[in-house]
Amino acid sequence: MSASVVMIAAHEWWQLFSHYVLLSMLSIGGAISTVPEMHRYLVDQHHWLSDADFNASIAIAQAAPGPNLLFVALMGWKIGLNSGGLGNALLGASVTMLGILLPSSTITYLAARWGHTNRNVRAVRAFKQGMAPLVIALLLSTSWILATAHHDIPREWPLWLISACTALIVWRTRIHLLWLLAIGALLGWFGIL
Repeated sequence: MSASVVMIAAHEWWQLFSHYVLLSMLSIGGAISTVPEMHRYLVDQHHWLSDADFNASIAIAQAAPGPNLLFVALMGWKIGLNSGGLGNALLGASVTMLGILLPSSTITYLAARWGHTNRNVRAVRAFKQGMAPLVIALLLSTSWILATAHHDIPREWPLWLISACTALIVWRTRIHLLWLLAIGALLGWFGIL
């Protein structure tokens, strides 16, 4: 079910931008690691997107060539489209993309330069190793949000089975991820999943 038309006031666009600025600074491991918080904010709290719209934004961006960050623009686009048309859709995509890119790009640029200069310092190496479990936990949380969108876990065992098989194939083989995405798209197209 798609979201109904929701009017978004000017201050709410600013709130959306501010929220994505905060998410940008939390996006250790990439913007995909902040998907649970995006879901809480956009779907649960403000009802600007439905679960279906939210998941479709991520799925389309993952299947499309280019950076997977496009899902942020698609979410903004859909929010704007739900609130009044093409102009708002462009505004939504711009607000979310600027919010998610500006702080993280600036911090990444500065930190990467500093980290490269100090790459042999023990504290820098320890920080990098300490962040690994945090990134893995955030990615697992993202997987959980996406896989439980319909809130009927026992009925969706094929989805869980496919997800586990896909993770195993990615981990143990050199099969390109796009082939797996294409197979998943075909399974979805034919209604198998």
